[in-house]
Amino acid sequence: MAQKKGGKSAASDDPEELARTPLQAVLLADTFNLKFRPITLERPKVLLPLVNTPMIDYTLAWLESVGVEEVFLFCCAHAEQVKEYIGNSHWGQSHAGFSITTIESNFSMSAGDALRFIEGKNVIRGDFILITGDTISNMSLTEALQAHKDRRKKDPDTVMTMFVKRSKPMPLTHQTRLGNDEIMMAADPETKQLLYYEDRFDSSKRAVTLDKSLLADNATLYLRTDLEDCYIDICSPEVLTIFLDNFDYQHLRRHFVKGLLHDDIMGKKIYTHEIDSSYTARVDNYRSYDTISKDIIQRWSFPLVPDVLYAGNRAQMRLQRGGIYKAPDVTLSPSVRIGAFTAIGSGTIIGENSSVSNSVIGELCTIGRNVSIDSCYIWDCVTIEDGCRLSHSIVCDGVHLHTGATLEPGVILSFKVEVGQNITVPAYSKVSLLPQPSKQDSDEELEYADTNSGVIDSPSIASISPANIEHDHVSSFDTEQSVLLEGGLSGVGYIWTSCETGNEEEWRYSVAPIPVEKLKEFYAKMFDEDESSSDGEQTGITHSGELISESKSTDFDDSDGEYKGDVSKFEKEVEETFERALGGVAEENVQLEINSLS
Repeated sequence: MAQKKGGKSAASDDPEELARTPLQAVLLADTFNLKFRPITLERPKVLLPLVNTPMIDYTLAWLESVGVEEVFLFCCAHAEQVKEYIGNSHWGQSHAGFSITTIESNFSMSAGDALRFIEGKNVIRGDFILITGDTISNMSLTEALQAHKDRRKKDPDTVMTMFVKRSKPMPLTHQTRLGNDEIMMAADPETKQLLYYEDRFDSSKRAVTLDKSLLADNATLYLRTDLEDCYIDICSPEVLTIFLDNFDYQHLRRHFVKGLLHDDIMGKKIYTHEIDSSYTARVDNYRSYDTISKDIIQRWSFPLVPDVLYAGNRAQMRLQRGGIYKAPDVTLSPSVRIGAFTAIGSGTIIGENSSVSNSVIGELCTIGRNVSIDSCYIWDCVTIEDGCRLSHSIVCDGVHLHTGATLEPGVILSFKVEVGQNITVPAYSKVSLLPQPSKQDSDEELEYADTNSGVIDSPSIASISPANIEHDHVSSFDTEQSVLLEGGLSGVGYIWTSCETGNEEEWRYSVAPIPVEKLKEFYAKMFDEDESSSDGEQTGITHSGELISESKSTDFDDSDGEYKGDVSKFEKEVEETFERALGGVAEENVQLEINSLS
């Protein structure tokens, strides 16, 4: 493990010089994860369409709106595609609102590697914005940026301000959080300094383990499980230096943030800024892709909406009654039924008696007669023949669905896949023309789009009849093999397996609604835990969640033989005080009560 140390900042901390430094941003165009495979084997995630606009356009539009003057765009996997897109887009032209410089590294395997590579370029001259290219926001940066600079003037050990927002609640109407890791944070309620961060918090344990020193060193702190990390940070140049000096820092949160919080030698400080009314979200998986797409169509992200956000690469859509967006040259049969909150791109043709609802249709698509499309994302140049049925699916560029094909909820069809006549593709299937790589790193943060490590054996099936397609698909998951749909009635493509969690877990991250039985299991588990936690003496777990010391209780202290019964009693009283605080007791009363215990 690399020795931890904090190097000196490459830039001056003089307030006047900081004020003269142009506002810079580092945009990571590679997210270093597997969550959008197999699609990202062929196209980088930041160029995937989000309501018919590449994700990176939303990020760049926000950076322009907050006054960023220089953007350094880090590219790794599919770097040529990203550079070509930027060069041909509005952002690469001289009249763009900022300068954009691409930095390419073919050997960076994580966000930590990317930041170390950028540090070696010596391009960052002051505080900068760190953001990923899959982030959508319309918030103002003025207040948070000024607060960050003020803290830096008072305390040079301030290195980062993290943006967080309140999570949507967990009921049936908001299912996004079930697809993401839950986060627990502890922060000083006055200064907003981050004191504790856990990005894989398991709420089912109904307990939190905190170091005693965290409570001893801080008079008050707020524990929060209702926050989401926006992955937008204001950083001092010293952040890059810290990454350079600590080569074991790979993940931005799991390693860097948690590493600084536990490092008493460096003494670096991280603060939080909670977003109240603005919109900020990150496309982390297929479920958040679906949620954010709907938010954009319903204009929560204004002005980053289809009829306003326009970078010059695609035809601009117009907003009509009922939240329907259409390009001017869309061709619809008179009998077509278009439901609310639907977007249809330029040059698309839809035939007689077809229906489209809660969906996004890309450009130059051809949709036949009697087709039903519900809550789907159809990208560009897709052909859907007569009588097809599509529900809660993603269909990439160039896909061809033959007559009578059916996509059950959660299906992902990657580029140029063909589905044969009257074939039903089972729920949660992922189909690609590329065979599934046999080697996939278990650490989601160390992914690189490498297809040279071998592939899973893929038996060829010359013809699969509509009657047994589902049976063959289920067998493929049982044997963890890809199935080749080849020619004839079956179409063309490999059905990928879920090597890590199995098909049973696909519902968590899918664009499909969470099955009712899974929700029942979830809430039944929560109910059972609440019931079991009602008897604190038997379970050792309180209804509100107990704060447990890291050290186990013993009768005597090994160091000096002191009897620890009084200490245990004191800890128990402190725990009960915290329980009352969580129940709504005023903060000043809780502080007074804890002081009286000592």
